[in-house]
Amino acid sequence: MDDNKVIRQLIRVNLELEGLEVVTAADGAECLDVVHQVRPDVVTLDVVMPRLDGLNTAARLRADPRTRDMPLAIVSACGHPEIEAGLEVGVDAFLSKPFEPAELVRMVGQLVERARGGGRERGGSPDAGGDAAPVKEVDQPAVP
Repeated sequence: MDDNKVIRQLIRVNLELEGLEVVTAADGAECLDVVHQVRPDVVTLDVVMPRLDGLNTAARLRADPRTRDMPLAIVSACGHPEIEAGLEVGVDAFLSKPFEPAELVRMVGQLVERARGGGRERGGSPDAGGDAAPVKEVDQPAVP
């Protein structure tokens, strides 16, 4: 999920090149709708969004029994306060903008592996990934 169409397209193209199915949303409210319809393997979220921001979207996804274990990654130009807030609501990984496409692909791949392995480890580093086969990315970029 990302409110910037260019960023959504960048994320979509790079993940589709890796064979992942990507679904995008322009804001948190749309992301929640898409996630419940599509049931993606990974959701990526921008922090600053219209209507419902990425951190509140993550909190709602964690509060919902249907999505509480879904891997969540923040892909945003965020600082330490946003990272701390993300960890508090249960975000699994962080990727700072601007980012290299390979970093995005690596982070999403790690989250998909974790999801398929059945375990969730929270709290990837802000730059290291591990941010979503059938990965249906709902773009908050899009996996919601």
